[in-house]
Amino acid sequence: MSAKTVVLVGTLDTKGHEYAYLRERLGLHGVRTVLVDAGTLEEPRTHPDIDRREVAAAAGADLDELTAARDRGRAVTAMADGAAAIVRRLYDEGRCDGVLAAGGSGNTAIATSAMRTLPVGVPKLMVSTVAAGDTRDYVGAGDVAMMASVTDISGINSISARILANAAAAMAGMVDAPAVELGEQRPLIGATMFGVTTPCVTAAREALERHGYEVLVFHATGTGGAAMEGLIDSGYIVGVLDITTTELCDRLVGGVLPAGPDRLEVAGRKGIPQVVSLGALDMVNFGSRDTVPAEFENRNLYVHNPSVTLMRTTPEECAELGRIIARKLEGARGPVALFVPLKGVSAIDMEGGPFYDREADEALFGALRENLADNVEVHELDRDINDPEFANAMVAKLEEFLA
Repeated sequence: MSAKTVVLVGTLDTKGHEYAYLRERLGLHGVRTVLVDAGTLEEPRTHPDIDRREVAAAAGADLDELTAARDRGRAVTAMADGAAAIVRRLYDEGRCDGVLAAGGSGNTAIATSAMRTLPVGVPKLMVSTVAAGDTRDYVGAGDVAMMASVTDISGINSISARILANAAAAMAGMVDAPAVELGEQRPLIGATMFGVTTPCVTAAREALERHGYEVLVFHATGTGGAAMEGLIDSGYIVGVLDITTTELCDRLVGGVLPAGPDRLEVAGRKGIPQVVSLGALDMVNFGSRDTVPAEFENRNLYVHNPSVTLMRTTPEECAELGRIIARKLEGARGPVALFVPLKGVSAIDMEGGPFYDREADEALFGALRENLADNVEVHELDRDINDPEFANAMVAKLEEFLA
């Protein structure tokens, strides 16, 4: 028999039979289970190991009050918080090797909240009716795996039985897989990249790897920046080369790749050395050309590929971006340096490129000069961001901070 334990998180008033089936299927693989009930309405349809009253209490809530209120939103929020606390406690006690759940939007919100409390690498699998849509709110910055349920999670039938059995088999395989042998561990550096800053990041990564670091490169697509900062917050990353801060543009202007309100703040809050630049602050991201909002039709638009349309940021937007960056870096508790590429912040912002706009760039640089606090080292280089010398200068400064 396996010594592994999988935690099942579910609303057993509506999904009791399905969770009993998941528990049975995991048992066939020799996996032990801890069944957590996060329901609040009807009586549970199968017996849990941790009941709903304990889950509610873990969130500082009273189950009777939640039940009497009949407020689904309030109940889901409370039980999500409680489930997260319970699952994290089980993990800390050595009683959680993975988390498996199944359900609709409510149970998905509850269970994935619990999953996101666990470190990267702990198996997390959510069988969900919403797995085929926008899953960012459920996955967050972690490694939650979403599996489409095909049908609703409503009874065991010829389709759901196969889906849930596969999910149980997948989870059993993950928790029983041999440990990953990583060999000698090198200090981890987080770096951010976009297609238009790839030469810079590649040169920096190669230099840092030659000097004994392991570089984790994150695609600055909203989830990428959030994922990097999630790992910073978890203590994995010792230094940050935040070359590509373009996600700030999408949050400011309304593009499709924002990273949330805390972008560019986590490393500073944790006191992690960081070297920052202005990569791709010349652009806001949208989908295909026909998805660009009508209000932007007269802007400088560039079709990057059939699925991605870029919009040039204006001088006014660039000035505000400069103020935002200054404000975020001012709160850094660790060493921080900002590198300014005076000849272009992306591959298409250089002279002759489709987004070349000196007025906009100067608005960005000017706002930074006016607003940066004394704790931020500023290095203005008469280079574009993809010049090898620009990358080398950033690497040298980060290594100086780390030393």
